[in-house]
Amino acid sequence: MSATGTRPPTRSVRGHPVATYTLIGLCAAVFLLGPVAGLGTGGEGALYREQASYYRRWGVVPTELWSGAARPLLTPLTSLFVHGGWLHLLSNLLFLFVFGESVERRTGAIRFTLCYLVVGYAAMLCYAAAHHGSDETLVGASGAISGVLGAFLYLLPRARVTSVFPFLWFLPLRFPAWLVLVFWLALQWLAARHDTDGPGVAYLAHVVGFMLGFLYAWRRFRTADAPGRPAAAPDEGISP
Repeated sequence: MSATGTRPPTRSVRGHPVATYTLIGLCAAVFLLGPVAGLGTGGEGALYREQASYYRRWGVVPTELWSGAARPLLTPLTSLFVHGGWLHLLSNLLFLFVFGESVERRTGAIRFTLCYLVVGYAAMLCYAAAHHGSDETLVGASGAISGVLGAFLYLLPRARVTSVFPFLWFLPLRFPAWLVLVFWLALQWLAARHDTDGPGVAYLAHVVGFMLGFLYAWRRFRTADAPGRPAAAPDEGISP
């Protein structure tokens, strides 16, 4: 499933989404400057060892996180800017670009950035707690971006999202955001219930991030006269 394209909201906006673009730029820069992009000139064996060391240093290793050392406690934050490959990076940045822009326009750049980082950290922490005996490394911004999706669901449930489903022959179809995002969350929840082996895809981090993002938006904009969520918001948001 994917979503592409965005039309800026017409009401209750707060300038350009500089935080969204900055986060995208940082993730891309970290990836390109690190060994994961595979742009170095070393041999395959040396590159593999460098990548493993890189993940270990900046990613979340649950068994190390609970050791009490200062550095591992920072890894749920640093891991948000590290990705496991080109597909991992591009899929995350696509979702951040499509959904982050509209959410930031309602929350403002500072609140959006703080929410992104706090939710991402908490999602990684919860995943590490659930897999506290795992020695595998967890990286990626998926938990934080899931928080953006959760906030989007509360703020713009009636926006139209263009989605592509493999089992429907990749036909681009438009659905209300609430339908697409609830369906996505259900898939993540079902996958998380069967995820007992640790990192591969951190489905639990997706679920936790989504719920925290939704709760943040609800807490911040739950009143009918809140500037970010008018009582009768027009159909707006994602379009082809």
